Amino acid sequence: MDELLTTQQAAEKLGVSAGRVRQMVADGALPATRMGRDNFIRAVDLKLVEGRKPGRPRKVEVARTARKKGVQK
Repeated sequence: MDELLTTQQAAEKLGVSAGRVRQMVADGALPATRMGRDNFIRAVDLKLVEGRKPGRPRKVEVARTARKKGVQK
């Protein structure tokens, strides 16, 4: 059986906050199983998000670059 981690345990292993782990689950980047009010993450699934860049996604930067080049959405 796979080891199940709480949101807090997953956050500690990834070096991020529990809120960030919850956001990755909500975004679909990190699979989780909901039991009651808590999410449980399989330890092997942490590999799916280990290689991500730190910080927030740069969606705003893409929009600014497109505007500078005259590209319309």
